[in-house]
Amino acid sequence: MKLFSSNKSEEDKLIDGCIAGKRDMQRLLYDLYAKKMMMVCLRYAPTTFEAEDIVQEGFVKVFSNIQNFKRDCPLEFWVRKIIVNTALKHLRQKSLLTVSHETEEVENISSGDYNLNDYSMDELLGMIQSLAPRYRMVFNLYAIEGYNHKEIGEMLDISEGTSKSQYSRARAILQNMLLRQDKPNQEHVISR
Repeated sequence: MKLFSSNKSEEDKLIDGCIAGKRDMQRLLYDLYAKKMMMVCLRYAPTTFEAEDIVQEGFVKVFSNIQNFKRDCPLEFWVRKIIVNTALKHLRQKSLLTVSHETEEVENISSGDYNLNDYSMDELLGMIQSLAPRYRMVFNLYAIEGYNHKEIGEMLDISEGTSKSQYSRARAILQNMLLRQDKPNQEHVISR
């Protein structure tokens, strides 16, 4: 059920209410976006418990900074950016964004198409969560969030080349995981 139409004035009313500190409007904003933001956090955090913490911390930042929202993009994009940055900060503080020295052999994968519809969201999320933290961050930021490697490098304090190589490595590891799932007669590729 949609609580607001796509009417800009409804979003403005929500934002204005939150800026004014109206609890009902803050609750409405939280209810609108919390589930989506939890899905974002589950891709970054190693556990559901940590993802929940990141969501809560992220929404505290949203409410603390909503008066700074310039309204130059949809509110959901702004909230998502805060949540992603909160997740990255959380992982940095836990020293989970150190350079990975994973030694798992990655076999060469053909460039056929993956039919990811044959996998449940839980299966795909589990595969992403099993990546080493740095690979998981780069993969999420590039393949899912749409940041470029230069932006990722700045966010994670790594070079653009390191971002590219870690994305490539993460992609290869995920492709190997898909191959090992024994889905019959499928060619798989993760694109982007």
